[in-house]
Amino acid sequence: MNIFVDFIALILRILYFSIFLRAIISWFPIDQNNSLVRSLDAITEPIIEPIRKVLPTFGMFDLSPLIAIVLLSFLTNILEKASF
Repeated sequence: MNIFVDFIALILRILYFSIFLRAIISWFPIDQNNSLVRSLDAITEPIIEPIRKVLPTFGMFDLSPLIAIVLLSFLTNILEKASF
């Protein structure tokens, strides 16, 4: 059971850093057809898109990656505390 929890926590951390990296990359003029950008979009869009649909827009700021990071951190903490 502990290996399973560790594996899920690892996946959540990878998603966390993928979303963080995607947010940082979005600040720079990088070609959207770049393989790294497309890979990050493919990994993170299923998590960010539902949040984006629910969250109202704040001008030109997209806060859905921030909310996704907070939720992933929360889930990771719950998993790690539940495993002990």
